[in-house]
Amino acid sequence: MIAAVMQEVSTRLSVRQVPDPVPIRKSEVIVRLRAAALNHRDLWIQQGLYAGIKTPVILGSDGAGRLGRRDVLINPSINWSSGAKHPPHPKKYKILGLPDDGTLAEYVRVPRQNVYPIPRHLSMEEAAALPLAGLTAYRVLFSRCKLTARDRVLINGIGGGVALMAFQYAVATGAETWVTSSSPAKIKKAIQLGAAGGIRYTEAEWDKKLTTRAGLFDVIIDSAAGKGFGRLVKIANYGARIGIYGGTTGPIEGLIPQIVFWKQLNILGSTMGNAREFARMLDFVSRHKIKPVIDKVYPLKQVNRALKRMQSGKQFGKIVIRIED
Repeated sequence: MIAAVMQEVSTRLSVRQVPDPVPIRKSEVIVRLRAAALNHRDLWIQQGLYAGIKTPVILGSDGAGRLGRRDVLINPSINWSSGAKHPPHPKKYKILGLPDDGTLAEYVRVPRQNVYPIPRHLSMEEAAALPLAGLTAYRVLFSRCKLTARDRVLINGIGGGVALMAFQYAVATGAETWVTSSSPAKIKKAIQLGAAGGIRYTEAEWDKKLTTRAGLFDVIIDSAAGKGFGRLVKIANYGARIGIYGGTTGPIEGLIPQIVFWKQLNILGSTMGNAREFARMLDFVSRHKIKPVIDKVYPLKQVNRALKRMQSGKQFGKIVIRIED
């Protein structure tokens, strides 16, 4: 089969012929992939900024294709059983694409229980864009932050896959949803998709300007952390829930604890999700006919160009890789 292989860290992926995967256990199946999608996880692994890197490895956590006569997508959260409140020990829990070979290939080996029918309203490319971002967004928004239609929501840093899925879920729920970005174009696109409004977090006193327009927020979803996190607690309502699933700008700085305890705030860490949450996410997406926003689609042979696009930060939505026959 043809696959995109990371031979060493900090090098371009090599798109080349490799042996087809075969099941190692009776519980495993081989999915013929038609589309895959990139995540920042792939970029961080390529750059050597991820724990437990091994080479060579085929990257990619998201994928959709065929299993027998069925169109299927893959839950990349492996060994996190239904109902478990957190993943098992790191030696047991895995995310597809490292250490096991992932979806940037014609075929992938996965546990049978991690394969699900594609929601009928989704194309193969849309289905490939859903799993990791959709699951992460569902858990942080519903399982952790307990979103309701009565909440006012802020999605901090709109444009990436998880942020956009959380945004789409919040809008579908009926919650008043606002966004931030450094890009006026991304804010405009979010408004076209149903946002009540947005503001550039690069503006001076953006937090004060935003609350003047919108009021305080009941639910805030963040993946940046860093110096800006302290402003999020300032714009949070009393009893608000702040869900954090990433730390792209580094350790949290400037957090005033008095605000946290006087406002009775809940700061909730979250990542990926369990099997029950994945099934519930698919049901939610099907009921509301939600389609992941796709930024661009590249053929597998142009995977390095796709990774460069992700590194630029210019994307609005998921970057999808088409697996050609």
